[in-house]
Amino acid sequence: MNNLRPSKGQYVEVMLRAKHTVFSTKDTALLWGEDDEATIINRLNKYAKAGKLVRVCRGIYAKDASYDRFEMATRIYTPSYISFESVLTRTGVNFQYYDTIFVASYLTRDIEVDGQKISLVRMRGDVLSNIMGIENRDGVWIATRERAFLDRLYVSKDYHFDNVDGLDWEKIFEILPVYHNKRMEKKVEEYHQYFLSHRDT
Repeated sequence: MNNLRPSKGQYVEVMLRAKHTVFSTKDTALLWGEDDEATIINRLNKYAKAGKLVRVCRGIYAKDASYDRFEMATRIYTPSYISFESVLTRTGVNFQYYDTIFVASYLTRDIEVDGQKISLVRMRGDVLSNIMGIENRDGVWIATRERAFLDRLYVSKDYHFDNVDGLDWEKIFEILPVYHNKRMEKKVEEYHQYFLSHRDT
């Protein structure tokens, strides 16, 4: 723990100066150099009641109402990262837009937080902890489109992708061994052959 604790009255200022827009109690403990969870929660609740912070849900607080929703979705259950349709639709692999935020996690659960639907999708522990094809963007872990493509194939046996033309197949085959999955390997090869045959037409 950091021994340089903020002086009284500066705790919230330390949070407001941080790059994050959303904080869990664990994040706050590190920022404040504070070990006692009850003290942290009491102080956070006091700031929320005073309007200096926004209480998003139990154990999660934000600087203000315009916090990063992706950041919030990955703070509730950790480790986790943004993937699946949340990446595929934003990178042109899928065309249908989803309001739901899709998160790779250690459990499967659909929740709603502050009006935002979040779908947590369980990944095997060794897959979840392997950061190949996952990028940290301003404190938020987000899958590349190639990793999101493979994540979806990992959890869904039959799935339709609208547009595989923009995928980097070299990166896909580089990430593929992370899953240790023969079914996926066969399916990826089918998609790759489909891509090659349509590219030449």
